[in-house]
Amino acid sequence: MAAPATASWAERAGRWSSRVETALLALLVMAMVGLAGWQILMRNLGGSGLAWADEALRIMVLWVTMIGAVAACREQRHVSIDALSRYLPHAWQPWIRRVGNAFAAGTSALLAWASWQFLRESVAMGDRLFAGQVPAWSVQLILPLASGLLGSP
Repeated sequence: MAAPATASWAERAGRWSSRVETALLALLVMAMVGLAGWQILMRNLGGSGLAWADEALRIMVLWVTMIGAVAACREQRHVSIDALSRYLPHAWQPWIRRVGNAFAAGTSALLAWASWQFLRESVAMGDRLFAGQVPAWSVQLILPLASGLLGSP
């Protein structure tokens, strides 16, 4: 689908980021399925799998969760609790939606702040993953980034 010539840079950036999110999610899910399948096969055939695979799978689950949450919010396909809105007048719906969005943004901002504090402590402690080969902050960075994106308009 071709973009209209009058699309603003923000609209083009939004479409580009959407494509990157989708590609990254697809790549991560395929890698997770492949790696988990390989682990199962190796353990059943040889008694042991790849030493780093379980840790990598946990990290990939974290990344898929956080990127998926950002994508779901962008597309307005996230979980919402709207029991109250069913019983209130239709004219109130926009206000209820605003209050709900403000609450979600505030919660996401708190989560981003807490994630940033966690990341800072991880850096200060020198946490490392994959038998000490990778600094933990490099894979934990998704927490404050995605939480910040969740709380942004």
